Amino acid sequence: QVQLVESGGGLVQPGGSLRLSCTASGFTFSSYVMRWYRQTPGKARELVAGNTATGGRTYYRNCVMGRCTISRDNAKNTVYLQMNSLRPEDTAVYYCNAVMTETSQGSDGYWGQGTQVTVSS
Repeated sequence: QVQLVESGGGLVQPGGSLRLSCTASGFTFSSYVMRWYRQTPGKARELVAGNTATGGRTYYRNCVMGRCTISRDNAKNTVYLQMNSLRPEDTAVYYCNAVMTETSQGSDGYWGQGTQVTVSS
């Protein structure tokens, strides 16, 4: 049974940091491209960052490198998203996604249940 379990979300003040984690099971994690998406009410889910199977290439959308860093530990079947200098507009539900190739659509892969990130004073 495939599972992606996110954790690490919560309430943080503007300017603060969070590290999200997503631990996978039920498939060969090291063979999958891992991505983080986020979604706010009434809006489409949007890509935040992605990481190739070996971790050799990363890419970012909607969160510039330096403010967001994606990384993975294939030995632990876990992908991380470190977010710094958080802003209220970063408030969203963050989802972990696993796909087979870099050109795969997110809908073709596996999703976690999401973790809420709220940036507010």
